Amino acid sequence: MDKIKTVLIVVISAIMNLLGILAIPVFLMVGCNMIDYITGLMASKYREEQISSYKGMRGIIKKVCMWLLVIVGAMIDVLVKYAASTMGLNIQIPFIVATLVAVWIVVNEIISILENIIDIGVELPPFLLPIVKRIKKEVEEVGDDKEKGL
Repeated sequence: MDKIKTVLIVVISAIMNLLGILAIPVFLMVGCNMIDYITGLMASKYREEQISSYKGMRGIIKKVCMWLLVIVGAMIDVLVKYAASTMGLNIQIPFIVATLVAVWIVVNEIISILENIIDIGVELPPFLLPIVKRIKKEVEEVGDDKEKGL
């Protein structure tokens, strides 16, 4: 059991070291992906449309594409860093675009989770969904501001 714990700690530490600033948003994104998929399956019983293997596979493919969006964001960050260094600018640029993409996906997944929970019949606190939607708007505005700065 101790060996499993040690291996798990080493793997998670290596991933966090590799991802840096992206670690928390990526872990949250993967967690939200799983919770959204599970709550979507549970909510399908309460919706007019029934789940099918096609829809299930499509949902998994969408989740994988979300991860690919973060990778594309990271590639953009690397490209910007490379361009800056070739122009003689020695600046350390964190994963700005990738982080914004990951946070935006996390917020969208949380909205989807909340909608699934509503469809199941659970009443949400009235402030919860508006808060999450406001956070989404803030993230989008930060992204717009960063775009204008590039």
